[in-house]
Amino acid sequence: MAQLSDEWSQRSIQSNLKILGMEGDLDLQFLLRGGDLLKVRSPSWKKTRHFKLEEDCKTMWLESKKFLKSNQTFSLDDISAVRIGRQSEGLRKYTEEQVEGRCFSIMFKSRRKNLDLIASSEEEAKQWIRSLQKVISSINNLSRQQKTEHWIYSCLRKADKNKDDKMSQSEVKTFLRLINIEVDDIYTEMLFQKCDKSKSGYLAGEEIEHFYDLLTHREEIDVIYGAYAKTTGFMSPENLVEFMMKEQREKACLADAHNIINKYDPDESAKEKNLLSRDGFLMYLHHPEALILGLEHRELHQDMSQPLSHYFISSSHNTYLMKDQLKGPSSTEAYVRALLKGCRCVELDCWDGSDDEPMIYHGYTLTSQIFFKDAIKAIKEYAFKTSDYPVIISLENHCSVKQQEVMAHHMSSILGSALVTSPLGDGMPTDFPSPEELKGKFLIKGKRLNKLEASFAQEAAAAEDTDVTEEEESDDEDEDQQKAKKKKLKLAKELSDMVIYCKSVHFHGFEDARENLSFYEMSSFKEKTANKLAEETANGYIRHNVEKLSRIYPGGSRTDSSNYNPVALWNAGCQMVALNFQTSTEFDPITLTRGEWLQHKTLHIMVISAQQLPKVTQKKSSILDPLVKVEVYGVPADVAEKKTHPIENNGFNPAWNESFQFDVYVPELALVRFVVEDYDSKSDNEFVGQYTLPFNSLKMGYRHVPLLNKNGDLLPSAGLFVHVMVLDAE
Repeated sequence: MAQLSDEWSQRSIQSNLKILGMEGDLDLQFLLRGGDLLKVRSPSWKKTRHFKLEEDCKTMWLESKKFLKSNQTFSLDDISAVRIGRQSEGLRKYTEEQVEGRCFSIMFKSRRKNLDLIASSEEEAKQWIRSLQKVISSINNLSRQQKTEHWIYSCLRKADKNKDDKMSQSEVKTFLRLINIEVDDIYTEMLFQKCDKSKSGYLAGEEIEHFYDLLTHREEIDVIYGAYAKTTGFMSPENLVEFMMKEQREKACLADAHNIINKYDPDESAKEKNLLSRDGFLMYLHHPEALILGLEHRELHQDMSQPLSHYFISSSHNTYLMKDQLKGPSSTEAYVRALLKGCRCVELDCWDGSDDEPMIYHGYTLTSQIFFKDAIKAIKEYAFKTSDYPVIISLENHCSVKQQEVMAHHMSSILGSALVTSPLGDGMPTDFPSPEELKGKFLIKGKRLNKLEASFAQEAAAAEDTDVTEEEESDDEDEDQQKAKKKKLKLAKELSDMVIYCKSVHFHGFEDARENLSFYEMSSFKEKTANKLAEETANGYIRHNVEKLSRIYPGGSRTDSSNYNPVALWNAGCQMVALNFQTSTEFDPITLTRGEWLQHKTLHIMVISAQQLPKVTQKKSSILDPLVKVEVYGVPADVAEKKTHPIENNGFNPAWNESFQFDVYVPELALVRFVVEDYDSKSDNEFVGQYTLPFNSLKMGYRHVPLLNKNGDLLPSAGLFVHVMVLDAE
């Protein structure tokens, strides 16, 4: 049996190597052999663990030394980055400089803690990093079809309990559960008999391939393809152009059709005849250029030359926190994750620390602390990896004048010339510069001792008043806390002078702001206060936000780092609606430009089917009963939700074919959200995946919709298939 298991293991590895295109690759072979690494958690917790890649070429196995504790695994899909050296907070804190070249960290997409590791030599560390990055890159570059094939083959391997390279009827049923389908014994027997051509009582070789073809067959694609495949059962270039123009509402010519055939069709004989096969058609529909969000809208397509106040700015609240607001850890890694997700405004709560080094933490709580200078270093390193547009550093300042001077020194020395310390151009500005003009720059949001205009007047060159009041307070803080926070704060001139375009001031009404505040003076609003203003004086709020910036922050009662619905505040023109980035949220903090309001539209959506939905738990007996909700968010008249009926016991290839209609009156402010849930008649449905996009970015016709998990990461292979049509309302 051991020899049989080894033979199966080798066949499994070879199959996966072929899919990845890495046969004979030495870096992959290194990972499959594995090796020992020193895992670091604290100065005293440094333990040797054995790591290796499992035979699916996708799962890393980590040996556990704890008694009765099972060995751990993690998927390469969950890795966001592999960083060389002592870049992580843990390695900088718990290791010495002399091991720099032997250190590396595995960073995860979710809230999972980083793996901080030390290899036995610098060369071995480079080998681990190079090998991991190469395999991750290969997996990421797989087509949708290849990812599905890889995943299904891995499930087949798991279901083959005796490793004989054959599938019994009971193993087929186990396999179906693994891929998220629950069927009765009668259906399993029918499917099994259909594939068991040899009548041997098990499936092998071509019979397993036939079983795979039956599982992955999509009838809805056959119907669409058949309607246009008018040339001996294949699509000609003319047929494809007709499909693209009639169904997809795209401009297309024969040259486009020829390009698609050459690019996507795996059938060489069809390609030689200049025809598109069914498989080629499906591969084309799965390609990014044919998804529901057009490629042109994934890249920057808005005019970025308007004043900064004309844009929504992705903003984070208490960015330093990894979990809750009361006792969770603070970490520079939280800044890294927020910036890599596109955040353009990060928050730093600054307090006096020992040895004259300012610290960052959530005051009056038990959250841990990090050095201010370490946060600024992390912000500098990762600010412009996702976007070149400016990053606003929002300071909640509780420090003494002496440590404020240290803060100013750190920002000046670390951020250098990228820090905006004077207005752009000559003379006193009358409006914000544009994001385009501020590319690669850092803006400081905080208190300032005087008006910016004073710096241009000789008689006011030196500010006499060094007192300011602090800005932010929570909805539910007790009276003592609010009194403590409202006390006068001495402000260091060095720090004050760094505040140019985002001076924090208290809000005393729209009329006062219009008459007394300059364009660069901005207010922060509690969530509850902002929602009240948006509801009761929406027009006044919108007019205010045309010229000035507004920042909104979550109420103090959200100690679990939950989030509020930002759409109503976006609709009121609030640019900086700060969300807790560390929390799985219903909405991605998207940066969108404002546009002109257009006429009433009607949105028609047919939810056709889904593919390879993940289980909400990893129990073999847990099978999805999926339903799909289509939601529209925007102005109150546009807000709507409609949902399909649930499909029982099928998360692999459920089909609905249900149509919905929505009236959308202000398309520029509307978001369309697709949500998949696991239906439960006795309790709340469980979240499976979602995808949200601007209404004006919808592509019409037959489209695949990718799905994201709660952390905003792509679910490999999972997706919806829908038909979209947008019409002018009559």
